[in-house]
Amino acid sequence: MPTLTLTLNHVPVNYVVTGAGPRVLLIMGAGSPGRVWNTYQVPALVKAGFEVVTMDNRGITSMAGIEGMSIADLAADAAALIEHLGGPAHVIGTSLGSRVVQELAITRPELLAKAIMLAATGRPHPVEAALNRGQRALHQAGIDLPPSYTAAISAVLNLSPHTLADPQKAQEWLDIFEYSAPTTTSAGVRAQTAMDRSHNRLTDLAAIQAPTLVIGFRDDRLTPPAQGIEVAAAIPGARYEQIAQCGHFGYLERPEEVNALLIAFLHGRPLPQQP
Repeated sequence: MPTLTLTLNHVPVNYVVTGAGPRVLLIMGAGSPGRVWNTYQVPALVKAGFEVVTMDNRGITSMAGIEGMSIADLAADAAALIEHLGGPAHVIGTSLGSRVVQELAITRPELLAKAIMLAATGRPHPVEAALNRGQRALHQAGIDLPPSYTAAISAVLNLSPHTLADPQKAQEWLDIFEYSAPTTTSAGVRAQTAMDRSHNRLTDLAAIQAPTLVIGFRDDRLTPPAQGIEVAAAIPGARYEQIAQCGHFGYLERPEEVNALLIAFLHGRPLPQQP
């Protein structure tokens, strides 16, 4: 499907619409374009009868509006896109995208039909904060790490030990990470890394009205399952489900299990039981 560009909040935003049916907006994590969803989630959701919208967050394809950008800005961009497309939508986000979903659900509840948060957290964590500080320090020093090293770090941080235990699978992932790694970090990705994540939103999550599903990944090092559990506990009526043998990129490591949960929840069916 063609990539469309729309100016939202004075910022050009790229988005793609695929399929027909109830609308689902997918919001990606930090530093990643919306097309990452295309490998597994978009085809499954379209097949299940949904219109699927992917978007590039501010700072991915456009450098406009990145100075001092915030999670609230990303949520406002998503809200403007939903309004442009014609009203409420189901919204799914992962990692940083899950924080955007939270902000959207709190500030623009009329735009959400259902909310799904993958690899979610509602408060700052010292390890994540340390990683962000380290990344910012590298950016400020003008240092870009070798792609092979970046690939190895990405694998260790984002994949399950179960996946990495297989040398062939581990090498396949390393090849993917190295091939997709940019030679230099863009100003937009640097701005995403620099966004303030210090605010504890757990108390604010009680205001969320949309039916909500939180999905955790058992081997997630960046947002451990305990963080997703407390997010679900803070949202009235929210469900929490956990998928085994996957890390922060669980939607890529265990796509069939993730997609089964997404589709069942969006259709209002019983959720498949997880091991």
